[in-house]
Amino acid sequence: MPYSNRTPFNLQSIIDASENGFVVIDRNYNIVAANKAYCKAYGIDSDAIVGHKCHQVSHHSDVPCHLNGEDCPHKQVFATKEPHQVLHIHFDHNNEEEHVRIKGSPVYGTDGELFLGEAVFPIAKSDDMGCDKQRMLGTSPSFLACIEEMSGAAMSDVPILLNGESGVGKELAAKFIHNKSDRKAQPFIAIDCASISEGIFESELFGHERGAFTGCVGRRHGLIEASENGTLFMDEIGEIPLALQGRLLRALETGFYRRLGGREDLHVDVRIICATHNNLRQMVEQGTFRADLYYRIAGISITIPPLRERRADIRPIVKALLDTTKAQNGAAGRISDDALEVLEAYDYPGNIRELHNIIQKAVVISTGGMITPDLLKLNNFSSMRAHSVNDISLNGNGNSTKNTPNTNRSLTDVEATHIESLLHQHDGHRAKVAEELRISERTLYRKLKQYNLQYVGKSRA
Repeated sequence: MPYSNRTPFNLQSIIDASENGFVVIDRNYNIVAANKAYCKAYGIDSDAIVGHKCHQVSHHSDVPCHLNGEDCPHKQVFATKEPHQVLHIHFDHNNEEEHVRIKGSPVYGTDGELFLGEAVFPIAKSDDMGCDKQRMLGTSPSFLACIEEMSGAAMSDVPILLNGESGVGKELAAKFIHNKSDRKAQPFIAIDCASISEGIFESELFGHERGAFTGCVGRRHGLIEASENGTLFMDEIGEIPLALQGRLLRALETGFYRRLGGREDLHVDVRIICATHNNLRQMVEQGTFRADLYYRIAGISITIPPLRERRADIRPIVKALLDTTKAQNGAAGRISDDALEVLEAYDYPGNIRELHNIIQKAVVISTGGMITPDLLKLNNFSSMRAHSVNDISLNGNGNSTKNTPNTNRSLTDVEATHIESLLHQHDGHRAKVAEELRISERTLYRKLKQYNLQYVGKSRA
């Protein structure tokens, strides 16, 4: 018997069958239906949530997320009538941040009217990101993608290799993975392979028995034993002595090891997370790192982006650092807009660790608690992204050229010139300019107004 044109199902019962949050939204951002999981996540019953704007409920914002410079599934689905996925930060019923993946899909009413069907998949809650003193922060696409990748990796016991420059927060990332895993109630032990001399490395890692070496008067448990049922984080794994790499490989492959000077095989159940700023593949080719150990520890390889590739995260990180300073010193630290713009332009060879040191020093030497550009004491202004070394401008043909820098120009003049050249390069397409500058469209609009830049091209969307 053929089905009738009228679907014989109740929408609410269908969306309630999903364990993840699901919400239906109309063209004007109004929520027209929400399942039980969505209501539970945001602490609102269905009667109260229907009729509210989606951005008010999940983002705690009075304007749609695309006006805050975010990739908006609502805007994309209604524009293209095609599914669209994004990574966002929502706020739960406790007003705590939660990293989520959103899958937006076109949903049609019986009269053909288009709606947005939005499925919400939790990735990480605020507590997973660290403690109040040290927390992973960011909303940039590269950072959110990295968080999702680490969240997925945490669900297995496969060894993880964290790649990234010095200071990007690899230990915080390792703790995040541990806290998201089934081992979170067990120990998290960290060892800095670069800070331990070769002479005592074996003893530190595997422990030793009494009399194992001169002056050894008792048994000592190693860090691998202390990590039983938990996670062992080996930072700067590329620095481990070549002579000990074979012993480490055996322990990782079999779970068995011996204390230094011992004759008994011991067994340990431990999750290994390694980190490095070195190119381990190149070290393998050079013969300074064992290939079999590399393939053992790099079961899942994740690269943490440097701070210069996630400039949109600098402001919230600075705010968090100032809040921490206030909690420690009892004085509220403040920072001027000019100082923030300087920080957003700097390239940070030392990444987040360097940013932390810059803010810490500036707070100490500031008077009245206000941080201004002259207090930042950046190590190398030539690394500014605003191209103070290779100034970009346009020649008569409209093509970009590199000019000899004018060292007398101010940083704001250099930035204004660079933005103007990008506007010409992208024919006024502001979204592309913001993407290349790695800032939000909202920040770009503010800079256009500040520098009185009003280029109009074929497309300004």
